[in-house]
Amino acid sequence: MIISVHNGVARMPEWRLAEPVNFELDDNEHIAIVGPNGSGKTLLVDILTSSHPLLMQNVAYDFSPKTSHLASANIKYITFRDTYGGDNDRTYYLQQRWNQMEIDDSTPTVGKLLGEAYSMTGDDTEERRLFREHLYDIFNLRYLLDKYIILLSSGELRKFMLCRTLMCDPRVLIMDNPFIGLDKETREQLKEVMRKVSSERNLQIILVLAKNSDIPDFITHVVPVKDMVVQPKVTYEEYMRSIEGICYSDPALYGALDKEIQALPYHDDDYDTNEVVRMNKVSIRYGERTILKDLDWTVHNSEHWALSGQNGSGKSTLLSLVCADNPQSYACDIVLFDRQRGHGESIWDIKKHIGYVSPELHRSYNRDMPAIRIVASGLKDSVGLYVKPSEKDYDICRKWMHIFGIEDLAERTFLKLSSGEQRMVLLARAFVKDPELLILDEPLHGLDEKRGELVKSIIDSFCQRRNKTLIMVTHYQENLPKCITHNIYLTRHT
Repeated sequence: MIISVHNGVARMPEWRLAEPVNFELDDNEHIAIVGPNGSGKTLLVDILTSSHPLLMQNVAYDFSPKTSHLASANIKYITFRDTYGGDNDRTYYLQQRWNQMEIDDSTPTVGKLLGEAYSMTGDDTEERRLFREHLYDIFNLRYLLDKYIILLSSGELRKFMLCRTLMCDPRVLIMDNPFIGLDKETREQLKEVMRKVSSERNLQIILVLAKNSDIPDFITHVVPVKDMVVQPKVTYEEYMRSIEGICYSDPALYGALDKEIQALPYHDDDYDTNEVVRMNKVSIRYGERTILKDLDWTVHNSEHWALSGQNGSGKSTLLSLVCADNPQSYACDIVLFDRQRGHGESIWDIKKHIGYVSPELHRSYNRDMPAIRIVASGLKDSVGLYVKPSEKDYDICRKWMHIFGIEDLAERTFLKLSSGEQRMVLLARAFVKDPELLILDEPLHGLDEKRGELVKSIIDSFCQRRNKTLIMVTHYQENLPKCITHNIYLTRHT
């Protein structure tokens, strides 16, 4: 037995699971904690790591053969919020990643942070050096060592976090949705490295997953969590048999929502743009690093594009040019909404046509305001809300929260929501002004299967409306909606 909880009840009533918790992690087990968004998975992990105290008892640990008995030394937990913001990111703002001239000289590089992690977690032995180099190769991090941490893509940042944590050589590694933001090749590499490291270094792994399809086959047991109830542990084989044939789509619901979306009024100033985006020989460089090189790309009105490529290939940088968040756009030959970029239009003239969600946007939202105000900020193109919305504005927000099935979250504050619930709020924010161009960068990040199918259906319905153009990024082909008409693939430059 490594971790054991019997009839555990959280000390704080407002943060309790619906029933007492019973959980055991035994020797040689690797567990997937699986359940829908908001089901209580994170609260269970907080109990297991002793960051959420229990009434009248403590979690029991046995970390043998490790000599330390401290949970903090033996359990390492990588959370979704570690990647998208936290206490060390309070000064992060949406455009910071592309404003390299504004980055402070004290901002660390990937190499510096990994070197510090290596030095702090053990002696400099040949075995540890070989293990470090092995991790660099597995995660393809060598080309990132001189890169500022603030400039990493979401996928690159996740790989960095995983590498740094594995350097600590923990007894138990808990990872929240570890495959989010990783391209297919890296996802497979990560599964293999977890399998290999767990067998070589006496490491036991707990994965916290929103999607059953993300459960790797090295997992031995599954703990389902549903409606704030931790269900009994079952074997991987038993669980996979139990979910065979489950359908997560709801055609009747999608049909009703499609009618609502098609019935939405159009803007009075709705107009028929020809070239939504045109880029001629666009190149973006940061120092010696080439991100985009001589890119030609045209997106016409009512086209629906899938944008793909390896982690670090420049997908988010490309979108930052379209959204007018990247200052290098002024030096490039770019047309947006039939107007040459840099000919007098403001950033807000561009953004009023765009609905947007991305890992960077999610990361920049660290304000604990009611969810409906987050949605309303999409009407003003702001991170935060600085102008009081009218009651008409709030009616529009409630309409889109209803469409996304989150109307019950309207008055709950953003940072109290699960990561999947946060993503649904930000998606409603992207749609709320009925934009001509919808830019969705990994929109299904962290969503469970049911919500993922709902979002794809909403995207399909929205794109049937007049003058609606879509650019969508995803590393999962199954996450693409049916409406996709064009594809572009970016290759990473070394």
